Amino acid sequence: MTRKTLLLASTAALAASAAFADGVDFAPVSFPDTDELKRAVVASDSVTINGTTSAIGYHVMMRGGQQIGDTTFAVLTDQTGAPVLSADGAQNVSVSADFSSLLPVGGKLFNVTHFESRPGAMYVTELSQDAATGALSPVATRPVDFSSVGGLWVPCAGSVTPWTTHLGSEEYEPDARAVDEAKSLEDVDDYYYPMARYFGLNPAEMSLEDFRGVFNPYAYGYPTEIAVSADGTATPTKHYAMGRMAVELSYVMPDQKTAYITDDGTNVGLFMFVADEAANLGAGTLYAAKLTQTSGEGAGAFDIEWVSLGHANSAQIQAVIDAKPAFSDIFDTATPAEDGTCPAGFSSINTTNGHECLAVKKGMEVAASRLETRRYAALMGATTELRKEEGVTFDPASGTLFVAMSEVAKGMEAGAKQDIGGPDHIQLEANKCGAVYGLPVGADAGIGSDYVAQSMTALVAGTPMKYADDSAFAGNSCDIDGIANPDNLTFMTGTNTLIIGEDTGSGHQNDAIWAYDLDNGDLTRILTTPYGSETTSPYYYPDINGWGYLMAVVQHPYGESDEDKLANPADAMAYVGYVGPFKAN
Repeated sequence: MTRKTLLLASTAALAASAAFADGVDFAPVSFPDTDELKRAVVASDSVTINGTTSAIGYHVMMRGGQQIGDTTFAVLTDQTGAPVLSADGAQNVSVSADFSSLLPVGGKLFNVTHFESRPGAMYVTELSQDAATGALSPVATRPVDFSSVGGLWVPCAGSVTPWTTHLGSEEYEPDARAVDEAKSLEDVDDYYYPMARYFGLNPAEMSLEDFRGVFNPYAYGYPTEIAVSADGTATPTKHYAMGRMAVELSYVMPDQKTAYITDDGTNVGLFMFVADEAANLGAGTLYAAKLTQTSGEGAGAFDIEWVSLGHANSAQIQAVIDAKPAFSDIFDTATPAEDGTCPAGFSSINTTNGHECLAVKKGMEVAASRLETRRYAALMGATTELRKEEGVTFDPASGTLFVAMSEVAKGMEAGAKQDIGGPDHIQLEANKCGAVYGLPVGADAGIGSDYVAQSMTALVAGTPMKYADDSAFAGNSCDIDGIANPDNLTFMTGTNTLIIGEDTGSGHQNDAIWAYDLDNGDLTRILTTPYGSETTSPYYYPDINGWGYLMAVVQHPYGESDEDKLANPADAMAYVGYVGPFKAN
């Protein structure tokens, strides 16, 4: 199916509004085809928005390891605020900047930047804004103290709430069952080990007992909100009532109550939280999507039913977490039979952790719903077959939510091994280049929200491609003129333009950010990144004191591929910056 066919089918299915503004036209950026271009950050040099043309480019505000005032930006810290040390004894400076927000507060402008590490980190940076040019530059920075919530775990993408706070995430939640059942430290995924540094342990010297003594797997995997005051003080809150999963990000809808939560990984779900009160994510009802496939063409189409996982408040769930329950305190388990069935009294599910036979222990339903959200959702009949569910954003004009799947693979494929023991709701042909879906929202009186997604239809997909060995594009496995492994999304509100960032390895050698025109299906490449980078944090700010910005972070240059091409260690540091500035409309 071509991109244009996908667009026309999706437009009809979504009943998208045609009442757009004049639109957005970025000057295109060529695909990098020289070593020099493949080592650079290259962005559009102009943009026309609603008839007004601005000269733009990519502007770096700060990079990891940069001294800002008396603080070194991106140094990881432990629970006492001391720097975390690397194996060589040096301060650990993260190369993994991810979501980076702009927050106007009390007449000042602040930036909050995630670092997708273990332990995780966030830095609050006060920015100066040049009134004549719109240029942003750092004034002072400091790390956020997460000791009140047991530290921060792998913060990935994020969003800005309607009430101007930073809404972050904790991705790839630890498997509490594996930690509970381990007989030795080697039975625990070594991905978890670096978190011990937050508590002062040396992973190279610790025992299983040492690790368990400080590491509570149920303390991590939640949406995390950062409120910044006018003096730059940052207050973190983990929203335990919103559930625990591999949170890519949460996105709050205009009602300030409904939030969508994407779940990154293999055999994951899509979640929705409806808060009791506007601008307060501390209590509410959590839902998981059950998909009914209505088309297997391309990346597919689905109807959505929302399965309630019950009501909870964060204080209630925090009390359970603080009691440090083990997985075996919440579930009984059984071994699946050779034919994939479970014994009587157990339910068969297949999630990120594979095929399991589980039963919730009496009285542990609320704990299961918030501490083991994905497993519990599967037990309740929701769909846990999605693959690399990433960015989410919203267009209020058309009433359309957008969700990216970095790959259409594994549990989304018909007859995949990840479907054994599960319901196999999704049966599609694999597309390793991924797709972006449109989800029209509407009112649901039973749920009590006007922003409930009702269906999901593929909008634009990447195209697998084989380039000849002697081609300038050899090594790219997705069409260079299309998306590859879509990740973060943002919508340019008031226009017809969806911004799509990539997180790709072999799909495209150099990751890109695209502008996608919903009117005609055209894709314009607007930024490319150095070897081995991931594009993170594309986020549109239409008007901050008369200037517009498209935030764009370049994560871990030379770190995901092409490590051998790194010539200077300083080049491996992440870039935190923006495309722009442009005059606000």
